[in-house]
Amino acid sequence: MKLVILDGYTENPGDLSWEWLREEVDEFTVYDSTPQEKVIERCKDADIVVTNKKLITKEIIDALPSLKFIATLSTGYNVVDIKAAREKGIPVSNIPAYSTDGVAQLVFALLLEMTNSVAIHNQSVKDGDWCRCEHFCYWKTPLTELRGKIFGIIGFGKIGSAVANIANGFGMRVIAYSPNTKSYDGFGQVEFTDKERVIAESDVISLHCPLTEETEAMVDMNFLRKMKKSAFLINTSRGPVIVEKDLADALNEGIIAGAGLDVLSQEPADESNPLLKCEKCIITPHIAWASLEARTRLMNIFRDNIKAFLEGKPRNVVN
Repeated sequence: MKLVILDGYTENPGDLSWEWLREEVDEFTVYDSTPQEKVIERCKDADIVVTNKKLITKEIIDALPSLKFIATLSTGYNVVDIKAAREKGIPVSNIPAYSTDGVAQLVFALLLEMTNSVAIHNQSVKDGDWCRCEHFCYWKTPLTELRGKIFGIIGFGKIGSAVANIANGFGMRVIAYSPNTKSYDGFGQVEFTDKERVIAESDVISLHCPLTEETEAMVDMNFLRKMKKSAFLINTSRGPVIVEKDLADALNEGIIAGAGLDVLSQEPADESNPLLKCEKCIITPHIAWASLEARTRLMNIFRDNIKAFLEGKPRNVVN
């Protein structure tokens, strides 16, 4: 049994190990990254293909006669043509619920940076501004307290619910929209309502929805104009949920107060993306999932997925 990992670097840049694969398969190759045009060449004899962000299209699946199993190193599996895989009887497994706490944590790292401007004040002190100040303190930006503010959540799965718990801990009032009524169970401190009310009333809106036909480009200028001028927008879900030109314009024109993003529509970022030059937008390079703890959980679930397939009982199958 031969296994090929197409883009393993982000999951394991060297602080974890792939050596356990020797116990499971006859042969394996791990590529840090693979140009899309070399996917077929590198996987031509593989029984198992593992991908994070490399596309596994119908054309690729058809060109790999030995392929028996596709595993993703991610929760999202939109990079795989699951219909084509299903038609050939090839199971596709993903990695669910490994980064919930890390993503929720980054939501508040972004929010607190917008409300307290820690980096700006740290740099100011290092530049000598405090040493020269005639007063015992100063602040470079307005400071905002979270208690009593309305925290709006769009999409209320495991991550959305973890975010709600943290917001409650800050003394915020949480309102949420979810098309899934099961989300309502067991969250007495969350008020579920319609999406329009979440947009209009929230002081902070955090997006936790999957990328679907309904959510793609959901946050456009019409959406942004319905928000409070003092509101912050946070996106740790999927980049294409936001129309980035509209968000940049809204931030530059003062339509909303700020945005914190961990995802963009194109990754790595396109140099022409208008948000990269937007002062009111904080952007991190898709790191919410990337703590050592979360990546260790990911590796363990991946190992279980491989073992389950080899035992004839594939798990976390999405097709």
